[in-house]
Amino acid sequence: MPMKYIFVTGGVVSGLGKGILTSSLGAILRGRGYRVTAIKIDPYVNVDAGTMRPYEHGEVFVTGDGAETDLDIGHYERFLDTDLARGNNLTTGQVYLTVIQKERMGEYLSQTVQVIPHVTDEIKERIRKTAQEQNAEIAVVEVGGTVGDIESLPFLEAIRQFQFDEEEDNTLYIHLTLVPYLRTSEEFKTKPTQHSVATLRSVGIQPDMLVLRSEQAVPEEMRKKVALFTNVHPSAVFSSPDVEHLYEVPLVLEEQGVGKAVEKKLGLEPVIPNLSFWQDAIRVLHQPDEVVKIAIAGKYVKMPDAYLSLLEALKHAGIKNKARVEVKWVDAEGLINGDLADAFRGADAILVPGGFGVRGIEGKIRAARYARENKIPYLGICLGLQIAVIEFARTVAGLEGANSTEFDPYTSYPVIDLMPEQLEVAGLGGTMRLGDWPMEVRPGTQLHQLYGKELANERHRHRYEVNPGFVDRLVKAGLVISGVTPGMKGRGEGLVEAIELKGHPFFVGLQSHPEFNSRPMRASPPFAGFVAAAIEQKRKTKIFA
Repeated sequence: MPMKYIFVTGGVVSGLGKGILTSSLGAILRGRGYRVTAIKIDPYVNVDAGTMRPYEHGEVFVTGDGAETDLDIGHYERFLDTDLARGNNLTTGQVYLTVIQKERMGEYLSQTVQVIPHVTDEIKERIRKTAQEQNAEIAVVEVGGTVGDIESLPFLEAIRQFQFDEEEDNTLYIHLTLVPYLRTSEEFKTKPTQHSVATLRSVGIQPDMLVLRSEQAVPEEMRKKVALFTNVHPSAVFSSPDVEHLYEVPLVLEEQGVGKAVEKKLGLEPVIPNLSFWQDAIRVLHQPDEVVKIAIAGKYVKMPDAYLSLLEALKHAGIKNKARVEVKWVDAEGLINGDLADAFRGADAILVPGGFGVRGIEGKIRAARYARENKIPYLGICLGLQIAVIEFARTVAGLEGANSTEFDPYTSYPVIDLMPEQLEVAGLGGTMRLGDWPMEVRPGTQLHQLYGKELANERHRHRYEVNPGFVDRLVKAGLVISGVTPGMKGRGEGLVEAIELKGHPFFVGLQSHPEFNSRPMRASPPFAGFVAAAIEQKRKTKIFA
């Protein structure tokens, strides 16, 4: 069948959930048996999201091929249960960089290089190429930002042209917009949506479908009013109310007939979708057998999106264990001099996530020690592994003042240090150890029980590693190296990938970010084991209470 393209735009305000809508459309179509890919267009001039502040933009998601992308790529992978790649995140910086390079190479044959057609052609070529490389039958393309933004105009023009480049039933335009509900007058207001669609139409795009975001379900009479004023058929106007769990959205949309409307517009064969997994997952989230609380000791606690994939991985692990995971946010800076027992009261386990910079480091080190000494399940991700190694080196291995050279360049015991190949790196963007790397999992370890195999691939995003020069001393002191990178660049045995402790219910650190590979239907093994340990910890606490 010819490639089908679905374009998702947003209006009124940002942050409405275009990424969740795009992901949910993908899940609905995957449930019908189609091969689906999703592409995120980010109009910012950055080449990628790698150098952007978490407080401004949320987490940086990393694909298997090492691309640092927008967090929506993570949503796509989780909902579609597929691995995406560098081309699935398209930015203004990438497009203009390529166009300028082509002009310098003379590929435009002395033409005057302009936004139309050269920039728009580059955008269209990248969308088509990515869809083909992903072997997709349907590509769902999300345009970031809000209709009316200046930086979005070249992308809107590019997707407008698709309706003429392709056959009529091969393109579908969906507009997500806000319908505010005024509690004082107890009424929905459709005027913002009317203006948003008018703005979209002013650039030549008439939406085929509308999805109305609101805190409550938009009544049918309001949807008919919106249809009348936006020139959209009433049967193609849908409501997307607030839900307790993101994984409910595909079910809410399918129940209203979104899938059937897509089938009709794209000329697809009507199919009864298999969405049983989503139904089962929601059942667990609403009626779990257990409820556990995980304390996350981090420094971006006021911006949960900075840890989005990690939070989702905990949710997946909960589904796997038929449990609901609740999070207790603990500011790492407050742990430096704070009462640890009070900070972690009520928590069944402690997680220290990845991050950069010295702020809050000593608080995280105290958190790792508290978990180790009090036999509380601990999971350290990336920096969380490094923190655990620093704490162990100082307290158990007798290396007083041990540290990472990231935080103390002059430490006497640099148990965490830059990789040799990073020493000469001057730039920041795309210069870390990124993407999929193999890990040899050592038999007889807790990690081997979790993975059930001796070789696993996980994604990375970091510059610093456990210093090989201190591994023997740490191992003699009782640290278990449960995973290594096999034969990295002729160094013999590879770098430390995972650590754990004997005699502890669950104390595991990984240099990788296994949360990036976690799926609702396939929980990450370390996260699944961590939540299982938290459940067991809660049961023990009840017994001894």
